[in-house]
Amino acid sequence: MRTTSSNRKSLKDRLLSCVAIGVIIGNTVAPIATASAQEGRSEEGRHEEGRTATPIKHVIIILGENRSFDHIFATYKPVHKGESISNLLSKGIVNADGTPGPNYGEALQSRGFDTTRYQLTPSKTAYSVLPPALVGGPSTPALCAALGVTSGTSCDTPANEAVAKTVENGLPDDYYKYLLTGGTGQTSKTPDKRISYAGRDATHLPPGPYQLTSKTYPYDAYAASPVHRFYQMWQQLDCDASAATEHNSSGCRSDLFPWVETSVGAGSNGAAPPAGFNESSTGEGSTSMGFFNVQQGDAPYFKELADTYSMSDNYHQAVNGGTGANHVMFGAGDAIWFSDGAGNPAVPPHNPVNPAAPGTPLPGYASALSEIENPNPRPGTNNYYTEDGYGGGSGSPTAVAPNANHGGGSYVNCSDATQPGVPAVLNYLHSLSHKIASGCETGHYYLLNNYNPGYFGDGSNAYTDANANNTVFTLPPSNLRTIGDSLNERQISWAYYGDDWNRYLNDKYEKNAEDIYCNICNWAQYSTSIMTNPAVRTEHLKDTTDLYASIAAGKLPAVSYVKPSGLLDGHPGSSKLNLYEGFVKKIVDGVKANPKLWAETAILVTFDEGGGYWDSGYVQPLDFFGDGTRTPMIVVSPYSRGGHISHTYADHASTLKFIEANWGLKPITRRSRDNFPNPRTESDPYVPVNSPAIGDMMDLFNFDHDHDHDHDRDHH
Repeated sequence: MRTTSSNRKSLKDRLLSCVAIGVIIGNTVAPIATASAQEGRSEEGRHEEGRTATPIKHVIIILGENRSFDHIFATYKPVHKGESISNLLSKGIVNADGTPGPNYGEALQSRGFDTTRYQLTPSKTAYSVLPPALVGGPSTPALCAALGVTSGTSCDTPANEAVAKTVENGLPDDYYKYLLTGGTGQTSKTPDKRISYAGRDATHLPPGPYQLTSKTYPYDAYAASPVHRFYQMWQQLDCDASAATEHNSSGCRSDLFPWVETSVGAGSNGAAPPAGFNESSTGEGSTSMGFFNVQQGDAPYFKELADTYSMSDNYHQAVNGGTGANHVMFGAGDAIWFSDGAGNPAVPPHNPVNPAAPGTPLPGYASALSEIENPNPRPGTNNYYTEDGYGGGSGSPTAVAPNANHGGGSYVNCSDATQPGVPAVLNYLHSLSHKIASGCETGHYYLLNNYNPGYFGDGSNAYTDANANNTVFTLPPSNLRTIGDSLNERQISWAYYGDDWNRYLNDKYEKNAEDIYCNICNWAQYSTSIMTNPAVRTEHLKDTTDLYASIAAGKLPAVSYVKPSGLLDGHPGSSKLNLYEGFVKKIVDGVKANPKLWAETAILVTFDEGGGYWDSGYVQPLDFFGDGTRTPMIVVSPYSRGGHISHTYADHASTLKFIEANWGLKPITRRSRDNFPNPRTESDPYVPVNSPAIGDMMDLFNFDHDHDHDHDRDHH
């Protein structure tokens, strides 16, 4: 889930409104006329930027959405015999054709029972069949609907592709058709008629992973999205220190994924369960257990990159939560917390919610906002959390009863073991053979999921803005230090390139249909030091149109973060994986077309989180916040050729460690995760024996003196 702005329409509705007012216009805004990252910098700054420990002078980090490693690479086989991989095929869980393998029993899922307090390891019984796999995503592609095509699964014509190119500019020409194809043709939240696995339909699937694609389910198809929130993800992992083994020292069994999806889903914002609540009520069913098959043509471009360059099979989402918290971790290597806007910890709104009428504040209360998580089961339910959600109501600061804003539980004071949900996680961390510190400072309420950042793109305060089009589900301005601060202090150039940034600057409430910029994804947009300085904003926050221009000119900054729009980010339900493949391909092809730029660039292709999809990989507990499931990480560079598979444990903070190692920077703060040592392993290359430990990604490269293109020898 990428947004918490409750007043924002669905992607389909926004595109429909776009047509209604006649403004389907392209993301063809010219790049903002600013000096290049190298111009205007001091001679000392340019020298600092040029001194690198490796030949890499430019790193580009591309961030997609919500896919786990096994979800994409379940059946991948390394192209070189000397390489190995950890996935469903290598473990015998599935065969090369995707069917259940001899060790399918290692992946069986269970139904839990939790009626009293939040537990990581509730009592459980094995499923005989999975809950139904349900339909999600648009019946007709959103852009088709915007063009007046209200039925059917596709509207791909030359004329419609021409319109698609005015809506998005982030794809190669032969990928625009995918904006117009792949509709489900079905009603959401019903058993998916496209799914057929091991001779069974969507309501009788075996109780483990299943292949999504088949003759009736093409790779180019919209799909449902699993739950991907903090307490839900911890619970899905089913971590128990007493279950630890040599090869799984965390004791996480990852066997409660469908149960959490069907028992609570994405939360209720304090409301009671709907009448007749069942395994289909959350709209997710067993979505989490679906996987693609690269041996049968799925994810063809990502397979090509993995075959050609380097990939990690032990890279993880850094937070057991959603997009916002994980993007903050990319920038800060730490969790962000609620403050008074001036750098001091404060307590978020925490009012009671009437389960029967959540949009009406209780007598004596002006608000029903309840932004502190309470994952304890509501009385009389099995695991239906008391307070959890992205925020109920319209989100508008002017909303009133009976449609007042309510719920929104996304903060936790994890330093207080009496807080709901906290004891289960702390007890687990402290029971491990290598006790893990929580990383929770006294009196700090940490953001676990998605809230809008404290600043709009123009630098104005989003938290205090009372405009009716704003949302109350917004984090106050933050003084959390980021990699941007570290780079600025050393005069090393960097930029965050957000698709649709230029549109967003003129549409800060994101009311216009063509503006699909992801505000919660921009870690810099939470930061007071960056957002309150106009010169800093102008130099470092840019549109992807600027990225394409910079690539063509061969003038990239040292460090680039790149975020696609909601159309192209690969998020299930609202996007497709092939659209994210196209977005990545355009950037890779552009860099490779400039030989000098290609010779000194590394492109890191990854995802913010597993998105709630099941994964079979080892998960290392680092602190209260994570880690979570594996996500793909592919490194594209002249120095990462050969199809190497890295087994070194890594997560989002590893990208910070790479930047710091390459440009000689110190860790961001005394407590950020980039302080963790590189892993040491013994019998199992996936499991660090010096936990908590994360790698710096250097082993994904093969640097040698023959590649010293600038001959300065300063990268030894």
